[in-house]
Amino acid sequence: QVQLVESGGGLVQPGGSLRLSCAASGSILRINDMGWYRQAPGKERELVAGITSGGNTNYADSVKGRFTISRENAKNTVYLQMNGLKPEDTAVYYCNADISSVSSFRPRPYWGQGTQVTVSS
Repeated sequence: QVQLVESGGGLVQPGGSLRLSCAASGSILRINDMGWYRQAPGKERELVAGITSGGNTNYADSVKGRFTISRENAKNTVYLQMNGLKPEDTAVYYCNADISSVSSFRPRPYWGQGTQVTVSS
């Protein structure tokens, strides 16, 4: 079984910073693209940032210049450094990864359980 476990969410004041982590575990053969999505109340889930296995990144326009995605392949972990947080960044943040495993050689997407980020004074 493959699992993604997120950590690092919480309550922060506007202008503050948080760092999210997501570690993949299980019978993993290869991790391809990884990314962070978020879903605010009453809104659809949206891509925040993505990173390929080679380190190429892409960001939503709303977070460019404030958020940085990175990954540590040896630890099967992806990070999201969030600076200059705004109230509109408040959402549940989900980790996503495209993974091939012992039970599924064909890569398929996996999701974390989500971590709440609240930006408020």
